[in-house]
Parts: sequence; structure tokens; C-alpha cells
Amino acid sequence: MGALSDLRVIDLTQVLAGPYCTMLLADMGADVVKVERPGGDLIRTNPPFVEDADEEAYGGYFQSVNRNKRSLELDLGDREDRADFLSLVETADVVVENYRAGTMERFDLGYETLRERNPGLIYSSIRGFGDPRTGETDRQGQPSFDLVAQALGGVMEITGRPDGPPTKVGPGIGDLFTAVLNAVGVLAAVHHRDRTGEGQYVDTAMYDAMVSLCERTVYQYSYTGEAPGRRGNAHPTLFPYNAFETTDGHVVIAAFSDGHWRALCEAMERPDLAADYPDGADRLAERDALRGEIAEWTRTRSSDAVVEALDGSVPAAPVQDTSDVFADPHVEAREMLATVDQPGTDERVTVAGNPIKLSETPTGVERRAPLLDEHRDELLDHLGPGRDDAEQAKRTD
Repeated sequence: MGALSDLRVIDLTQVLAGPYCTMLLADMGADVVKVERPGGDLIRTNPPFVEDADEEAYGGYFQSVNRNKRSLELDLGDREDRADFLSLVETADVVVENYRAGTMERFDLGYETLRERNPGLIYSSIRGFGDPRTGETDRQGQPSFDLVAQALGGVMEITGRPDGPPTKVGPGIGDLFTAVLNAVGVLAAVHHRDRTGEGQYVDTAMYDAMVSLCERTVYQYSYTGEAPGRRGNAHPTLFPYNAFETTDGHVVIAAFSDGHWRALCEAMERPDLAADYPDGADRLAERDALRGEIAEWTRTRSSDAVVEALDGSVPAAPVQDTSDVFADPHVEAREMLATVDQPGTDERVTVAGNPIKLSETPTGVERRAPLLDEHRDELLDHLGPGRDDAEQAKRTD
């Protein structure tokens, strides 16, 4: 019984941003009904697979962000399926979709139509450029993916080496950060409805989310009039705050405060550096030379040795790959790796756990992602035995 166990969410999303948003809600206990178009979510067939793509119901991409959900396959262009969808909406708390602006209106299933059926409904959209209801722009209706959002929002321009090209951040933050913000918006709207009984429209745009994520570049440009560029692993206003090579990899060291700087110099047995560069302004002015001093110290030691020397006094950590993450006792203790069944094999696979920890209503991965249309009977049986006759009457009206 999660914190959101009294909420039913109708999930019309696919690929990554929308499914991640509704996954967060499902992990917190919401009953998320994934309404899939004929053939299912586009990413059901995306790799990786454990053994055989022809035998397995879906790949890791779909499994990861669709756990804890139920599936119903509907064609919203079909009158009977549309009626089934509307019957679900009447008892739903939230509808989430990530189509291009205007798509739901073409089915006559836009926010205004659904609100007539359910005045307390919270209708949420995730789009590349937002919805005209919350601010109309000439970009709306254009297709967008994570790469486009990162490019437009300024992320790529500040990511990468100074002498290299603009670089996409590894995880799909254009999708994922937008999804998290949308989930926050949905929960804010639920809170408002609990107080007033009033539903509302929630809209989150990927482009907008990336501007918000790059908040530092916004104020920097406002204060200085200069657009920030790429700095690799360095920080424009803090030093040392960087990655350093070791004998077996890299470590990061964040010792920009005066106290941390003195502790770093003590570990390096370089009291002269602590004395010569006592404050942040001094260190920033000579960052290139000082970076060389730190690098000379780290490159003769293993990552573990550097971290051990700084343990408890300076924020530092090894740069880990995913195999290191899997082996880290912290990750296990925090339940950040969850195992689920993989349909079509006898294997169990691992997906990322939920980082939101609640003491009284724990989050968790309770079940695998659904098979396409797996929950049709249990979702539509409330319509009763007269459903087919009623739908036939509708079609002949």
C-alpha cells in the first residue's frame, strides 16, 4: 500500500519521458493503467534481450520504465475502444499523455472533453515544446526527442571538453528530468484537488525543463553578458572541483571550500599550497597550475588510495562504471537494484530501483512490466455483460 495507492492513473505515454513519469507514480503505489495503441508501445521491441528477441515479450528498455503497471490495448480511433477508454476516465484521477499537441483533440479526447466526463480529472501532458493552453509558441506540433531538447536548452553547449564539440549528456535527461517535473506537477494538482475538488491541466515541456536544468547558465549570462561554454569536468566558479587521473582510473575531488582545501593540501603533504592560496579567489586565479599539482599527486596512486587518503575530510570518489555500481554495497543497501522476471525466459533481470524513500509507505518494484493487453479482463469487467449490446446500440445511433 504505497503513498499513492488511492490514485488511478491512465497512462497514454510511450518511449521514455511519459513512461518514466508514470513509473514514478506506480512505484509509489498508484494504479497505473498503460493504455497502448494497437501493437503496443514503440519501444517494446527495443533491445537488449536476455537471449532471443523473438521469444521475449519486450526488451530491457520497456521493462525498465514500465514495471508496476497494467496494460490495455486500445485503438482510440475505434468507437468501441474509445467508449472503453472514456469509461476508464470516468473513475480515473489522472490522465498522462505525451503525444504531439493536438493529437488527443483529433480523437475528440482532449482535456476539455475528458473534463466533462470527470470534472475532478487531472490531465497531464509531456511534450517537446509544451501545449498552447499554457503558452502558445510556433514550435508546438514539432517532433522532439531528448537530443533535440538537450541541444535547444543549452545542455550540449556546456557539456564536453573546451576544445571539443558540443556533447549530449549520457542519460536521456531531456526525457527524464521533464518526467520528474511532470510527476511533481501531477502531485501538486492532486493536492489542489484534495483541497478544492477542482481538477486542472498540467503541462511540462522538454525544452522548458532543460532551461530550468541549466539554471546556472541563465544567471551567469544575465550577470556577465557572456554565454558559458564547455569546461570538461571543471566548474566555472569552484576549484578544485574536477576529475583527476589515477594509476587505475579516475577520481573526482571537490575541495573548493577553504576547509576542504586545507585538508586536501594536508593529505598531499603540501602545506605550502594551503598557505599560498588560502581563499577561493586565489585558487580560481591559479586553477591551471594548481590542477597540475593535484594531478601529479593522484596519478601516482590508485583510486582507492586517493579516496582513502581523503576519506572523511574531503569530498572525493572513484569514477565508477555500471559493474562497479552493481558491486557497491551502498547500492544494495539502498535497494537501488531491483530484479524482475523477463517473460519468454527463465531468467530474472535487473532494473534501477526507486530513489524516493518513504518511511511509512515504502516505494518499490513489485512486478515486471506488463505484457501487451495483459490486464484487459480485469480492467473492463466492470462494464458488465451488457457492454457489447450497449456498444452496438451506440454504433447504430
